[in-house]
Amino acid sequence: MRGRSGEWGAALHTVHVPVLRDEVVALLAPAAPGLVVDATVGLGGHAEALLEAVPGFTLLGLDRDPRALELARRRLERFGDRVTLLERRFSELPDTLASIGAPPPAAILADLGCSSLQLDTPERGFSFRHDAPLDMRMGTTGPTAAQLLEELDEEELVRILHEYGEERRARAIARAIVRRRRTAPVATTADLVSVVLEVLGPPRRGRIHPATRTFQALRIAVNDELGEVERFVEPAARALRPGGRLAVIAFHSLEDRIVKHTLRRLSGRCACPPGAPECRCGAERLVRVLTRRPVRPDEAETGGNPRARSARLRAAERLREDDR
Repeated sequence: MRGRSGEWGAALHTVHVPVLRDEVVALLAPAAPGLVVDATVGLGGHAEALLEAVPGFTLLGLDRDPRALELARRRLERFGDRVTLLERRFSELPDTLASIGAPPPAAILADLGCSSLQLDTPERGFSFRHDAPLDMRMGTTGPTAAQLLEELDEEELVRILHEYGEERRARAIARAIVRRRRTAPVATTADLVSVVLEVLGPPRRGRIHPATRTFQALRIAVNDELGEVERFVEPAARALRPGGRLAVIAFHSLEDRIVKHTLRRLSGRCACPPGAPECRCGAERLVRVLTRRPVRPDEAETGGNPRARSARLRAAERLREDDR
């Protein structure tokens, strides 16, 4: 089910099952009734599950991808005026709530990373399995991956590949990219794959594709994914009404680390070095963490959806004044 939004729309209800759907509903339902914000509504799977399970919820769905919003609108149209969908980045949540005069949310959800629609649409350039222009943008604005590869110097490419992709051969790949672009732009997914394979060699049976980490790193850089998470978690927690709940699903260890450390700090756990004369990390008792460890998909879910394997769900509840 790839490529055109029409094909996706026809198969939406049978193909797209959101990761950790039941666990998300179980964690957020106790916050009802009120407004639930799906800050990365995508194809609308989590939103649909929450609206079906909790009649007391109304939904505000945000996404930077207009094609995803179109499909989510079709999926959720049966819920009528219980649903509002807007084209926004999830980091824009506080300003969005203020601009539409929304009440403090009862629940907020963010499902981070790429959607199935983005990964399975070849012309968007997220996957090395299809030859396509190197775009990788989740939305429609900002520089493409091809533009970054053309403009960034070698040191910045090394940093991106090492930090975001945890690529051990980051230096060699960055050098190969710079060398290649002197004669021709690295403009397509096939161009980039060929550069990576020059350095790492051909794919091996039973191993991840050699270009996997490079593509992941570029996607994160193009969409400023870690910056988006850093700008989202604390403002989202503060936006909740007392007793409201926040749930975040991360697929990358760096994203999950930001979520984990932010919620820990907002639960009052100081991260300053032992013996520090005063707390300078900003720890305060704003939330109660509901997930001592991240919730992970079980074998049944990962068997049916291999992309769910790396998912980690964390949740917290905004404390009431008398609990703080």
